[in-house]
Amino acid sequence: MRALWSAVRTGSDGPAMGAFFPERAYAQVKAIADPAADYRNRLIADYRLDLGAAHALLGNAAPGARLLYVSVPAGYAHWVDPGACYNRVGYYEVPNARVVYREGGAVHSFGIASLISWRGVWYVVHLGAVVRQTPGGQVDDPSAGPGTSVASSTC
Repeated sequence: MRALWSAVRTGSDGPAMGAFFPERAYAQVKAIADPAADYRNRLIADYRLDLGAAHALLGNAAPGARLLYVSVPAGYAHWVDPGACYNRVGYYEVPNARVVYREGGAVHSFGIASLISWRGVWYVVHLGAVVRQTPGGQVDDPSAGPGTSVASSTC
């Protein structure tokens, strides 16, 4: 999560790639025609746009903003069965974790739409939204204070 935060704070997405679901894992999970193309053209492209939107949310305060913690609602963790969401294999997922940070003297937060566990490691797979309603980068539920995670469906 420090790598993700570094990208949000600096506007450089390079550090955040280590926090993102690996391409080789995605190729094993998805039961679609060309998972590599979907990974590059949709997942990574959306992740980069969302990182840019989160950086823009911080604006001029970005250099001084400090990560406090990432709140992961363990009660929302669930198993996604094979066959759901065009998946070949199952995995654990947690929706709506929250990145909580201090900007100046105030606490703020935004959501991580979906985390996936792969071989015991949790990765971001959707930062701004699982299903996009508009083109461009999105910030999931930016809030004053730590915000509140809400339950949601996987896909």
